[in-house]
Amino acid sequence: MQRVTVSLDEEIAVEFDDLTRDQGYQSRSEAVRDLVRHAVDARRLGSGAGTNCVANLSYIYNHRTRALAQRLLDMQHEHHNLVVSTTHVILDHASSFETMILKGPTRAVRALTDAIKTERGVRFGVVNLVSVDPNDDHDDIHDHHHNGLEHASPHSG
Repeated sequence: MQRVTVSLDEEIAVEFDDLTRDQGYQSRSEAVRDLVRHAVDARRLGSGAGTNCVANLSYIYNHRTRALAQRLLDMQHEHHNLVVSTTHVILDHASSFETMILKGPTRAVRALTDAIKTERGVRFGVVNLVSVDPNDDHDDIHDHHHNGLEHASPHSG
């Protein structure tokens, strides 16, 4: 591990200490490492270097919008190779909350999440992407097969 020294103005240092404490970090170093991880991964995803990802898409939609629930379900089925899991929560008589876990090529995942978020009747769509490297590494000695699926390992940091 490399040591990096950072100088901060007194005011921002106090606010950063408050943030560190409020979010439950054990030290400034762990908070800085987390911020750097997020920045590096955002750059990796933005540059195309993060070609595969895992993602969480959360959105609220009005199920009374004409055929929207069926269109959303059709989109999920059309992209079954990306969709790992969905959870549906009924909020009230008109609103539903869904969260979707996705895994696959970053461009394809972004295209699907953008398509869902821009459907008429979908509101508050938020996506969180984390770049991963597909691999077939095994830490254990037991031989097993993945039936065409690979591990998805997050970058270390």
